[in-house]
Amino acid sequence: MNQTHTEKKIKPVAPKVQELINASKSVILATVDAGGNPNSSYAPFVQLDHTFYILVSFMAKHTKNLADGRKTSIMFIKDESATKQIYARERLTIEAATSQIEKDSEIGNIVVAKLRKTHGKVVEVISEMGDFILIALQPVKGSYVNGFGSAYFVDANLEIVEHRNDVNHQAK
Repeated sequence: MNQTHTEKKIKPVAPKVQELINASKSVILATVDAGGNPNSSYAPFVQLDHTFYILVSFMAKHTKNLADGRKTSIMFIKDESATKQIYARERLTIEAATSQIEKDSEIGNIVVAKLRKTHGKVVEVISEMGDFILIALQPVKGSYVNGFGSAYFVDANLEIVEHRNDVNHQAK
């Protein structure tokens, strides 16, 4: 008798959400413009509490989309070279609310200092450029996958809410 995917019991792997984030220097961005056209990109980031901060230029398409507060999704994903099974690549995908942060505000100064410490002296130069702005990416909800049968819903605090089990996994 053939065993289908839904019959096979796969033990979920323990979630390591923060470890995946800590292993990343940049975040993948998915934004949409005013016409609903998608744009994907990336940006170096820092994290303070549960919020991610990026310093981005208006020369990039995604910056206007982010500054205008349009729908945004961000992703952290394990390096392909460190992945045993490409179909089960560890990843965290988050719907995020965006807001612009003034670079010379209290939080702006903290973020720029952390960006410099994390990503080097180049931050000193680009943070002074007029076309670079700080964007806060505040998680709303998301999902974390770290293997077959090991998918979880994540809340705004990047905490696991529940195992996804067979939710949205049925064959069509």
